[in-house]
Amino acid sequence: MGSIVAIVGRPNVGKSTLYNRLVGFRDAITDDFSGVTRDRKYGFCEWNGKRFTVVDTGGFVPSSKDVFEAAIRQQARIAIEEASVILFMVDAQTGITDLDEELAKLLRRSSKPVFVVVNKVDSFRNQMDANEFWSLGFPNTFFIASITGSGTGDLLDAVTEQITEEPPLETDLPKFAIIGRPNVGKSSLTNALLGEERNIVTPIAGTTRDPIHSVYNKFGKQFILIDTAGIRKKTKVEEDLEFYSVMRAIRALEESDVCLLVLDATQGIEAQDLHLLRLAQKRHKGVVILVNKWDLIEKETNTARDYEADIKKRIAPFDDVPILFISALDKQRIFQAVEAALHVYENRQRKIKTSELNELMLEIIERTPPPSVKGRYPKFKYVTQLPTHYPSFAFFVNNPNWVRDTYVQFLENQLRQHYDFKGVPIEIYMRAK
Repeated sequence: MGSIVAIVGRPNVGKSTLYNRLVGFRDAITDDFSGVTRDRKYGFCEWNGKRFTVVDTGGFVPSSKDVFEAAIRQQARIAIEEASVILFMVDAQTGITDLDEELAKLLRRSSKPVFVVVNKVDSFRNQMDANEFWSLGFPNTFFIASITGSGTGDLLDAVTEQITEEPPLETDLPKFAIIGRPNVGKSSLTNALLGEERNIVTPIAGTTRDPIHSVYNKFGKQFILIDTAGIRKKTKVEEDLEFYSVMRAIRALEESDVCLLVLDATQGIEAQDLHLLRLAQKRHKGVVILVNKWDLIEKETNTARDYEADIKKRIAPFDDVPILFISALDKQRIFQAVEAALHVYENRQRKIKTSELNELMLEIIERTPPPSVKGRYPKFKYVTQLPTHYPSFAFFVNNPNWVRDTYVQFLENQLRQHYDFKGVPIEIYMRAK
């Protein structure tokens, strides 16, 4: 399961700058996802061979000062509960404030590793002046300048020592995670699939992981269902629900093969839905989109067709995704959703012979050659599927820099047109021959 490192602290101490620094190493990072819940950010970092998710808890700006400080404290509580490591960020230039003291008291009660990160220390003299931060009572205190990166290497060394990567769940069964925003019907879908006859559900022995894992074994179908629906019980505050939902979704998504992204038909696809989809895409997970509460929609002849077209427009260019209209309450098309998820799981494992690939793709390239770049033409020599756990292909070419992104998208579209990769992200690499 993916480890989460959360950056907490009061405003204007440099949390976002540190976040950008951690997820900005050229050789370490895949991508970052911003804009979820008022610009809260989630990204991936890799250091010393360990991969983890970085969460910037900034971005929430209530109107009143009292509500503001309460929101900061609440986000710290969520980070304590959900994160593996907590980075408590303070500002060397302003010194210790009352809010820093309050957050320190809260974090000292946590059993999670807490690192005090004293920012804006860009000289030895500044570090001597910042020694007051040892009084916060945390043995792990680091002095950094996030804007230049000074000191962040030592910080990351210490963070990765605290991260223990759990081995993946040992099973040959497909693993499906139900993800989505709060109140879209994840809990109803889980209950509809598992049913009331508990003898068809076997909890996995020895697991203490959160989310909950159950074995579905019904109608000749068997798979692991990873349920994230329990987040609604944590709090009634909408902002906190959003924070919980994404952190739980990240953890569930990491172990899954296919994500069932549940939407609310009455609300349509929203920003957080798109970010969860991109998160699954970047982690090379299969995706099935389930539009729940379809029974509440007034329908005309082309309602479903138009709704699906709008979703595909919003999720482009990765729009080769199964979209099903369901009602978990009425159990409408929920077993078709299972069939779709199993089909996407098979697509994710699809392997194509190298000889077959070359015969097809080189002919397509010859028929529709790539455009020139400054008068130079890319010449493709060879293509093969890489031995990864998701569909990825290497195209060998005389100069990869001459291949435009639009042509890479063209090659992906051709692969999808000739082979069934529906619901599965495809990765294409250009390599020098």
